[in-house]
Amino acid sequence: MNDELVRKLPFSLIAEQSLLGSILVDPEALNEITEIISPSDFYLNEHTQIYTAMHELFLINKEIDVVTLIDMLVTKGIYSKSGGEDYIRSLYQSVSNALNIKDYATIVKNKSLLRRLIDACTDISDKAYSEEGSTEALIDYAQATIFDISQGRDTKSFRHIRDVIGSVYSNLHMLAEEGSGAQGTKTGFSGIDNVLAGMGNSDLILVGARPGMGKTSFCLNIATNVALQTGKNVCIFSLEMSAEQLVTRVISSEAMVDSYALRTGKLDNKQWEEIAGATTKLAGCNMLIDDTSGITVSGMKGKLRRVQNLGLVVIDYLQLMQSDRRTDNRVQEVAEISRGLKIMAKELNVPIICCSQLSRGPESRTDKRPMLSDLRESGSIEQDADTVIFLYRDEYYDADARNEEGNIAEVIIAKNRHGSQGTVKVGWVGRFTKFRSIETDVEEG
Repeated sequence: MNDELVRKLPFSLIAEQSLLGSILVDPEALNEITEIISPSDFYLNEHTQIYTAMHELFLINKEIDVVTLIDMLVTKGIYSKSGGEDYIRSLYQSVSNALNIKDYATIVKNKSLLRRLIDACTDISDKAYSEEGSTEALIDYAQATIFDISQGRDTKSFRHIRDVIGSVYSNLHMLAEEGSGAQGTKTGFSGIDNVLAGMGNSDLILVGARPGMGKTSFCLNIATNVALQTGKNVCIFSLEMSAEQLVTRVISSEAMVDSYALRTGKLDNKQWEEIAGATTKLAGCNMLIDDTSGITVSGMKGKLRRVQNLGLVVIDYLQLMQSDRRTDNRVQEVAEISRGLKIMAKELNVPIICCSQLSRGPESRTDKRPMLSDLRESGSIEQDADTVIFLYRDEYYDADARNEEGNIAEVIIAKNRHGSQGTVKVGWVGRFTKFRSIETDVEEG
């Protein structure tokens, strides 16, 4: 009776054998499953070692067959010269072709995910029984663990460099074949994209400016561009403005209708037509808005993990966020928030744009262009961010500049972990709360 109650871990011997046999029958089929399967997905250690040996032969462009595979396994000390050959030959004979290799890989992967889920639930249960740490921290840990499993990521295992090399090679081939189209998420501003090469997945991008400089409009313009161009979900956390106020700005930018006219409702027939066209286009894109005040990083994570096909997250703005752990030291709180945002970007594997206020430092200088030292409340913001962008407009400080040069804004890329810095000039149309690309050279920083 007790034996009947013993539960066995999910595992399919025949699927694992058929998968390995398919590779021996048709080594080129390995290309079809490298994005699905990793060595740790196999239940039997022997199968893990066989698949790893196959992958190594594949990376060094050597033929994968019974003889070369056995030689590799003997060289690695996994098999003796007299052992293992019969089993490898039985794998080769277990299938007649590799037509169903993706189906076998899917079965093996699903069984692996079930085993990881069982391990995770056991781990979470143990932590809950121990009653160590805060309940909020445990819930966030549980959510993160389950989320990683759902995304096919194993947080407990190291990744061998050979597996990472395969991923890098795939990305390089994609870049070579598709060019700029395969780079990071585009902002929609050509000059900025040329410097950044797009916004990378897992990047934390900080946009800083003095109040009224246009940082919210700038981030909304990027969010709209990404939503319209990619078709992915773009999530916006607005801690300062209501969802209605935010959408009014977006409509003003896209319809090119004066924002004051939208607020007052004094619109002529042409403006109504422009608004109708813009709203039809915007309604078809996937922009999700949350205007919860004082939200925490954990609160954001919980909501974002339920969003499928996530492409970008925008937060307006950092200083209005609350820390999960309240302290009397606001600098320490902001440091914890910025670290949490960087970790969240990495976990979700999407770029996160976060607005940040600046100190009054620029006001006291002759050259009022912002610097990294102007980031308000914590130097850790600069440390955690992959990219720091400042916005600057001469007209903000000198009304005459508007007449001399027109409405020109400088996008100062002060930090770029993946490349160079520089300043890109863009157009600014204040009454439409819209930034737009202009044909100017990029000034290298």
